[in-house]
Amino acid sequence: MAVRLLQPRFGRKSAYLSYIWRKFTTKFESIVYSEHGDPEKVLRLQKAETGKFGPSSVSLRMLAAPINPADINQIQGTYALKPSLPAVGGNEGVGEVTEVGSDVQSVRAGDQVVLRAEQCLGSWCRHLVVLEHQVLKIPSGLPVDAAATVSVNPCTAFRLLKDFEDLQPGDTVIQNGANSGVGQALIQIAAAWGIKTVNVIRNRTNVEDLKSHLKDQGANYVVIDEDLKSSEMKEIMKSIKPPKLALNCVGGKSSMSLFRFLGPKGTMVTYGGMSKQPVTVPTGSLIFQDVNVKGFWMSQWSIDHQKDASKATMMEEVCSMLLKGQLRAPPCTRHPLKDFKTAISEALQPYSKTKQLLILND
Repeated sequence: MAVRLLQPRFGRKSAYLSYIWRKFTTKFESIVYSEHGDPEKVLRLQKAETGKFGPSSVSLRMLAAPINPADINQIQGTYALKPSLPAVGGNEGVGEVTEVGSDVQSVRAGDQVVLRAEQCLGSWCRHLVVLEHQVLKIPSGLPVDAAATVSVNPCTAFRLLKDFEDLQPGDTVIQNGANSGVGQALIQIAAAWGIKTVNVIRNRTNVEDLKSHLKDQGANYVVIDEDLKSSEMKEIMKSIKPPKLALNCVGGKSSMSLFRFLGPKGTMVTYGGMSKQPVTVPTGSLIFQDVNVKGFWMSQWSIDHQKDASKATMMEEVCSMLLKGQLRAPPCTRHPLKDFKTAISEALQPYSKTKQLLILND
């Protein structure tokens, strides 16, 4: 069926074509799972319903969607948000609006939008029908890699830097897992705002290349876990202000080490737990440094703010940074939808250098 049917015009003919489209083409290729488990075993490519179209609906031709760790955890059944089964995989993604319902005001055909990832809409599909409040319009001109990955990691980094301490140019933030998607976005946003970053990573065979990559993104200092007690680290800490903010996505010993460098009355925020080990707070940090210990989950923030303008305002600022070159999309490996098994296999590999990106309508 011709693509132009996806872009209806006003008039009797277009109304008829739109009716035909919705009546006879309501199922499209999607990556589906009917049970939780190993993603390489439970995912399959099949046709699935796009959703019912109504006055508040927005019909999307999906363009691209990444494979994020949260998506994998959701399929495994270990993530806090669980869609009803069977479900289409994926939460983040970018699509082109092809049709809008009569009550829709904020978007129109031809616009590019991103899905609100906390809604569990299922982004790994060719076409999707959602409600108006489930998408956000983004500016034209963003490369597909940037548009598909803008709503989770960069927004998480944005909120971590905005919501816990009143950071000013010259202030310092320390983080572990600095090579993660959030970590790399945070390095770039902090650099644009004049905030210094001390970045902790795990040792690996290509660690010097990784250090150079992070410094190229704007990292002031990059150290491995084993160097946290070194003379080099002591010299780094002497040259900067004590960090007001420590950001933890690892847990265990790595998170405990961050407390050693956190300034008095500073804040430790945990937003991930890759080691699957608990966060242990040194007694001295609580008593003598009076530190704050908090948690953050981007999905919950989005749910709490879905009725105000803060999400859209944040998205505008983050997209502006991407367009100005202050923030770069993560390096991505593109996969057509039919090759999703390869994409999933690559996403499950440790120390992956790129994010796996599904191209949904190539």
